[in-house]
Amino acid sequence: MSDVVDEGGDCTGHRATVTEAEVDALVQGICFKTGPPRTLGVELEWLIHDRDLPQRPVTPERLRAAYAAVRAVPLGSALTVEPGGQLELSSPPAASLMECVGTVSADLAAVRAVLGEQGLVLVGLGHDPFRVPDRFLREPRYDAMETCLDRTGPAGRHMMRASASVQVCVDAGHEEPGPLGHGRRWWLAHQLGAVLVAAFANSPLIDRLPTGWLSSRQLMWAEIGAARAGAPPPHEEPRSAWARHVLDSPVMCVRQDGGPWEVPEGLTFREWTRGQGSRPPTRADLDYHLTTLFPPVRPRGHLELRMIDAQPGEDGWIVPLAVTAALFDDPQAAETAYRCVKPLAERALNLPAPHNPLWSDAARLGLADPELREVAAACFAAALDALPRLGAGTEVTDAVAGYLERYVARGRCPADDLLDALPGTPAAPAGSGPDAQGRKDIPS
Repeated sequence: MSDVVDEGGDCTGHRATVTEAEVDALVQGICFKTGPPRTLGVELEWLIHDRDLPQRPVTPERLRAAYAAVRAVPLGSALTVEPGGQLELSSPPAASLMECVGTVSADLAAVRAVLGEQGLVLVGLGHDPFRVPDRFLREPRYDAMETCLDRTGPAGRHMMRASASVQVCVDAGHEEPGPLGHGRRWWLAHQLGAVLVAAFANSPLIDRLPTGWLSSRQLMWAEIGAARAGAPPPHEEPRSAWARHVLDSPVMCVRQDGGPWEVPEGLTFREWTRGQGSRPPTRADLDYHLTTLFPPVRPRGHLELRMIDAQPGEDGWIVPLAVTAALFDDPQAAETAYRCVKPLAERALNLPAPHNPLWSDAARLGLADPELREVAAACFAAALDALPRLGAGTEVTDAVAGYLERYVARGRCPADDLLDALPGTPAAPAGSGPDAQGRKDIPS
């Protein structure tokens, strides 16, 4: 969500317009850059709470002061702010898992020290359990985004203001077939993604009440709709499928050099290139359009896996990073993961993620689903076996082993801990809660 984009100035000037054919070629060329998997990255979103009274909203004045102080600290990762005031750290591409862990761990220690002086803490939860905060950022991008997303209901505001995640970035992979080929990795990301949703679900509460979904954050993403937050059809060649999806997705906004941005309704980028819209689209508009699509797996030259809830504890984020890296970048583990998740594909009914029964069950049930639990256990075991081959230190392998024992082997996830901690409050039946009344599956 925190893509760095031009928020004004010369939005429509000297930039060349693009045709439909040019958009197709550009998207296929820039979104899947193939080659041997060599780099890894992670983007960590965090809620910010008052250290002593987490249920008390953090005022905009406190957030502004805190961010001013944090920005004065040299960091190896890029620091950005989400619309609700969430903090995001995006690591630089790392040559190894341990390099990525080291850089981000040092940055987080520095950020926590500064926030602690302000009486604030970073909180790893997929959705704020207390509230949907007021919007902190007042910029044309987010004004337009909120206007657009409000058309499909309240889920967009939940996503913008109250959600947080661990987003793992892996290289697209080899051009040729095989465990590390880009076609296999694209397919694997969409099937394994449901397992990652289930294993790391950590957002069962909204407004302090159980929603009936262990990953309410994933429910909110799905409710935004397939055009904005869905994947292309499965089992199609990745480049052409993604290019078609980009062209047929609705335009969130038409940026202007001054004043509010236009928010068209129902205008696809393909229609924009064919003469509809208030002005012709430019290459800059295409680049911007790509940042307004939020599929569970977003190709950006590399693959950005966006489905994992933010994790509890100071170092909880390391486990999904390490497991994902191992299952994608170690050939043996990647082959094991592929074989394990292949039977799950039948439950998806050939429907795009996350709007299919497999992803719905993962978000609602977590590892209480027997098949997801079995696959998760096999994938974690394969990752644990692969981590030494990737140069992982004992602190990382111990963290993954501990998570496997505490959660996966027991059919649990961090969301279960949150529900257990509610005094005298039984978990709500599936499909109930503030934003999920009567639902049995994620909506399409």
